[in-house]
Amino acid sequence: MTRAERTTSLKLRRARAKKIVAYLKKAYPKPKSELVYKTPMQFLASVVLSAQCTDKTVNRVTEKLWKKYKNALDFAQAKPATFTKEISSVTFFRNKAKAIIGAAKEIQARHGGAVPRTEKELVVLPGIGYKTAHVILGELYSTWEGIATDTHVKRFAKRFDLTSNDDLTKISKDLEMLIPKKDWKYVNNGLVLYGRYVCPARPHDCASHPLTKLWPLAAFRWPKAK
Repeated sequence: MTRAERTTSLKLRRARAKKIVAYLKKAYPKPKSELVYKTPMQFLASVVLSAQCTDKTVNRVTEKLWKKYKNALDFAQAKPATFTKEISSVTFFRNKAKAIIGAAKEIQARHGGAVPRTEKELVVLPGIGYKTAHVILGELYSTWEGIATDTHVKRFAKRFDLTSNDDLTKISKDLEMLIPKKDWKYVNNGLVLYGRYVCPARPHDCASHPLTKLWPLAAFRWPKAK
């Protein structure tokens, strides 16, 4: 691809991204996670539990769990075997139990029990990567210093040709280059809700969906139900 072609491609992607974000801002004006929590540490734990697992399943597990574990100290003092058993209905529960307890110990020891407010402090915690860190920062502190890319965001970024990457962090960086920072907060939660309630991951015809109408070619980039 020549320099001129790359420039044209970038302009087209930015124009597409602008239309998508405009829809998300109107459809989901107040981004809010569907994970149920009462404390910052509970939300951090919920986000870790939600990796490759539905929010519905996580909320079902935490309904009882949150009566026992409320702050970082509660999680830090959890008995690994007991906690692992308590979350055994979520995916990768052994690794998640280890990560949550480990993160709680670090938060209690280094941050006085308060969930950190910066990406730099969050990503060094067990189980917390770029995506998780920015979900936490946005939800808890309304700090939008990056775009969190999960399976929903990746799916739509690829379908609408907003990225050529498969790595989640690289996709985030591509989207951050296309979308003004003031609009970053609408991307993750908006696409998660859109993917959950309007355009699910299973094969189907999405030609009539709102975002597809903005760029009809997207309908041909997704498998249809047989």
